[in-house]
Amino acid sequence: MASDIESSQIMDSLNEIKSDLKEIKNRMKDIDVVLTDDDLVSLKEAENDLRSGKTKRL
Repeated sequence: MASDIESSQIMDSLNEIKSDLKEIKNRMKDIDVVLTDDDLVSLKEAENDLRSGKTKRL
């Protein structure tokens, strides 16, 4: 079984990893807010359809 010192070192390492992971998550882009080129084309097509009366707002 791990000694108190080893347990403490393990906990310190885990806390450091947890902190690093939190920082990585904060810096990651949210994929749901990133528009691809296809998304932009679709959005422009939808706007054109709205203007021309082919579709209406929900």
